[in-house]
Amino acid sequence: MADLSFNLDEPYAGLIFDCDGTLVDTAPVHFYAVNEALRSLGLEMSAEWYFARTGVTPAALFAEFEELTGVKIDTEDLSRRYTPIFIGNLDRAEEIAVVADIARANHGKVPMAVGSNGHLENVKATLGATGLLPLFDHIVSADEVEHGKPAPDVYLEAARRIGVAPAECIVFEDTDEGLEAAHRAGMRSRDIREVWKKG
Repeated sequence: MADLSFNLDEPYAGLIFDCDGTLVDTAPVHFYAVNEALRSLGLEMSAEWYFARTGVTPAALFAEFEELTGVKIDTEDLSRRYTPIFIGNLDRAEEIAVVADIARANHGKVPMAVGSNGHLENVKATLGATGLLPLFDHIVSADEVEHGKPAPDVYLEAARRIGVAPAECIVFEDTDEGLEAAHRAGMRSRDIREVWKKG
């Protein structure tokens, strides 16, 4: 496996990591939980449709699915069903070592945060289940800002919390939406898809 450290040969004062698909391979768990939650409505997302949209906010995902199916979805009710299923199956999630190892190597050396489009409860549970939570000074989710990725809000708030200027941060991401958010925030970024491929 390639080592991402070759991408860190420039000065940086803070690191910000996406969670799902960057630090932890959670996509199969999210997919399972979404479909279990949708089962009560007699609905199902296909794997092809779902995995083409990893990186969007849950709200955007469900809005697109409503449009696709023509069925009105109570997103609050769906989230209530989905969250315990997701958290209850996090034993299926695995860290993405090539990225998690960068966080470990920088822990205590520079401020670090996680910036995610996921729900805060799920992000914290994911990092807790994989033992990564203690590495980070702050966790920022799309729940806490006005706009999720690809808007820059999540990453700008993460930089603010760790007290580092955006231009001095490097972001690790696995989606086009996340990379656009980092760019719009004025941050440098690393696309982990260049060195890690699922499966």
